[in-house]
Amino acid sequence: MLFNSIEFIVFFIAVTGLYFLLPHKYRWSLLLTASCFFYMFFKPVYILILGFTIVIDYFAGIMLENQTDQKKKKQFLIMSLVANIGVLAVFKYFNFLNDNITGIAQFFGYKNQIPYLNILLPIGLSFHTFQAMSYTIEVYRGHQKAERHFGIYSLYVMFYPQLVAGPIERPQNMLHQFHEEKFFNYHDTVTGLRLMLWGMFKKVVIADRLAVVTDMVFNDPYNHSAVSIAICSAFFAFQIFCDFSGYSDIAIGSARIMGIKLMRNFDRPHSALSISEFWSRWHISLSTWFKDYLYIPLGGNRVPPVRRQFNLFIVFFMSGLWHGADWRFIIWGSLHGVYLVFANLTKDIRYRIRQVIGLTRLKWLDNSIQRTITFSLVAIALIFFRSNHLRDATYMIGRLPDVFGEIGGMIRKGAFNSGLHLESYKLAMCVLAIGLMEAVHFMQRDKAISVVFDQQPRYLRWGVYYVTVFAIIYLGVFTNREFIYFQF
Repeated sequence: MLFNSIEFIVFFIAVTGLYFLLPHKYRWSLLLTASCFFYMFFKPVYILILGFTIVIDYFAGIMLENQTDQKKKKQFLIMSLVANIGVLAVFKYFNFLNDNITGIAQFFGYKNQIPYLNILLPIGLSFHTFQAMSYTIEVYRGHQKAERHFGIYSLYVMFYPQLVAGPIERPQNMLHQFHEEKFFNYHDTVTGLRLMLWGMFKKVVIADRLAVVTDMVFNDPYNHSAVSIAICSAFFAFQIFCDFSGYSDIAIGSARIMGIKLMRNFDRPHSALSISEFWSRWHISLSTWFKDYLYIPLGGNRVPPVRRQFNLFIVFFMSGLWHGADWRFIIWGSLHGVYLVFANLTKDIRYRIRQVIGLTRLKWLDNSIQRTITFSLVAIALIFFRSNHLRDATYMIGRLPDVFGEIGGMIRKGAFNSGLHLESYKLAMCVLAIGLMEAVHFMQRDKAISVVFDQQPRYLRWGVYYVTVFAIIYLGVFTNREFIYFQF
């Protein structure tokens, strides 16, 4: 069931209304049933996969808590992790590995006898798998008590607002909330609905409108100019942000109405001054997951500098692999690893250069240049993320240096041509939508905009609500387009 659909609106109203009508002791069963229905709306049979890992991890958690022998405790943890990673390996990575084995075998003159599996990837598999893994790891570490209520544990894994695309929650934040009795709260309802409205605006008015442009170029890059490729790459950086953060806003908002607090997953990432800062603001639940469960166990900052940079690269290599079983995603993640390693190794040199040319004395200019460079690096890497084929990505990146020549030619002619086969007003609407969103982000640079908004007169608040609703209805692109991160 898509958030940007009439079915979800009906579903959400019905489930939330029943949630507050039912006594607290029955609410977990309502939410679990609703979550099962929500997931089965996509492909019913795949709920069996969720059920398998839920049963394994539920009993693994209890065994981990009861076990005093450290060696056996570790065995139970490994059993749980193997079950979860095994499901991911079969459904997400088996055919990718098999294709690469086939290529290697053919290179050496052999034939790979392993058959190709004709299976579809269960929607949101990587998200709820990582959430389940965090539970057993935290119980193993002694940071979380094992959940004895099977229904509550199942709900932790399957809670419908964040089941398909996160945020990837930790058990310490979620489990106790399902046990606590929640009461209707007007402020939570207002802020939750407002978040959902903003998330819907970002999805259907910005992301899906930008998708019209990006699909046109990425699906046929060889017939577009370097300028159109550059515009498309920048647009996709905003598209994927609005698509994914829009989903997160709707998820966080719908949970908040029921009194359940989910973690913030985005914090104005395109205002970042560096790639490191970008990742502290982008997909925060995944970034912190990899930090806590991979980077720190590998040694974190406690190891020698060379090993530290290697660990950093491995984390981003694995992040790319988590996103998809394709070399395009692996290269995308690895590029970010290279960015960070390079930034760490050249930090002092770059600062001295900025001092010498006087940038450090002009903070606004220095920050603007750093933001532009960071955004450009992110957008370039995303070409691999979005391209249909690796050869398309390499072609598009190879064309980017031609942008300067094409712009120079336009200046000489005194006319700008985007190279996009798109009406001017549609391109203007894309730019205006992005500008509006960035204006909102600018207003909340020092204080959450919800706090500022609540301080405004009622007529102004309701005016903004009405304008946003009408913008969604009349400017939104309603093609039942899935959220990008559903594929992961």
